[in-house]
Amino acid sequence: MNRKAKIVATIGPASSDEGIMEQLLLAGVNVARMNFSHGTHAQHAQRISSLRAVAKRLNLSIAILQDLQGPKIRVGELSAPVQLSEGEIIYLFATGTDEPEGDGKKIPVDFRELFASVQNSDRLLLDDGRLTLEVISTNKNLALTARVLVGGPLSSHKGINLPGVRLRIDGFTSKDEADLAFGLTQNVDAVAISFVRSADDVLKVKTAIRRLNKNGRSPLLIAKLEKPEAITELERILDLVDGVMVARGDLGVELPPERVPALQKHIIRAANARAKLVITATQMLESMIQNPLPTRAEASDVANAIFDGTDAVMLSAESASGKYPVQAVQMMDRIICEAESHFLEWGQEQTMLSYTTDDAASMARAAQVLANDTNVTAVAVFTMQGQSAWMMSKVRPRVPILAFTPEDSTYSRLAMFWGVKPQRVPYVNSLEEMIKFVDDALMEGGSLKEGDQVVMVCGFPVGALRSPNMALLHTIGSDQAVKLTIK
Repeated sequence: MNRKAKIVATIGPASSDEGIMEQLLLAGVNVARMNFSHGTHAQHAQRISSLRAVAKRLNLSIAILQDLQGPKIRVGELSAPVQLSEGEIIYLFATGTDEPEGDGKKIPVDFRELFASVQNSDRLLLDDGRLTLEVISTNKNLALTARVLVGGPLSSHKGINLPGVRLRIDGFTSKDEADLAFGLTQNVDAVAISFVRSADDVLKVKTAIRRLNKNGRSPLLIAKLEKPEAITELERILDLVDGVMVARGDLGVELPPERVPALQKHIIRAANARAKLVITATQMLESMIQNPLPTRAEASDVANAIFDGTDAVMLSAESASGKYPVQAVQMMDRIICEAESHFLEWGQEQTMLSYTTDDAASMARAAQVLANDTNVTAVAVFTMQGQSAWMMSKVRPRVPILAFTPEDSTYSRLAMFWGVKPQRVPYVNSLEEMIKFVDDALMEGGSLKEGDQVVMVCGFPVGALRSPNMALLHTIGSDQAVKLTIK
């Protein structure tokens, strides 16, 4: 079956070997996420280079997603994991400062601004909410005292959340700026902004990209929605970004977990209505970090994200540090395919609202109607920047979208779009050349056969850098094409 939703896999220690990368791509990974909360620039550069080399060897398209750390509060380096017991008193202090006095356990924190932001009685949630602390007292020496309300094991670099606390910090940190500058030199296809709280956070990153970008073409911008404030400002954020990520881990810590399923549906629907990319992430196959099979609840969770209309689903630790990275991708692929085979029964039809009125969107709607209402096998889109394929993806035709481009950067970016199969072709200067490339590529690839019909979408005159304004109904292997629409 032709899978349409895309798989994002985080690359880490368990998936840095080129042999594992090859298996991941063959298993169905479309987007490689580089998590800049971990690893050095040299490590990320090596992984990006290896991925692109493997993809080229396999003749596959792979998109690179750079995920900025943002103002993430984390536990510092512990000499060994510690066991926190309910009721005990512990001390938190800023990494690089002297340990506070007292007999309790001492926990370093890699975020000095924490100590100026919290007050007595505030609650700190550690390790995705598995542990809970209550602040008893703070002082001016970058330290605080806390009581353990919910205990458990704690290891280095676990996250710390402060529900309801307004942190006095910039959402775009100096580390993020340095990482972004590096990512732009690597020609990443997309950048994810962590802990977005407002449209202003997005504007700061967009401004930095314009200032730092030396390569001309900007990456797609993805806002990670993991703070309550971002949900309140969702419409303004959607106006500024190319896509969003439903980051359910931190969102489910900052908000009551029971609210997350409905918010997921709301975000996906809002993003699709604006023709924005949407990635559903966090704990999708969490148990496969340690086990070769997921729970049945996890399988249902992935399927329901597909039914909701997400463009992509994401693996985090499952592929970055888990025991079964390849099996996790294979399982994700199987769950998606099974869910998509039942989409007409259970899925939510998505609608691009009328305010998406440019030529690419209008042509995509016309081609979608034609593809769904006639005996068409595929939609073929010729695109230079990827916009036509993106719009075609967002109207969700029931047939595959074959996106032809001569641009290497577009070829890799196309891997992010739902239902799109990237195809690299030379530049063409006439309609006849375009039809020949479609025929040759499809028949050689075995995806279509002579006599099948495709809807071709392109700009006219051919070779001009313009939005699509023409759709053709073409029969593979025939010299004839029926021109359906010219705007």
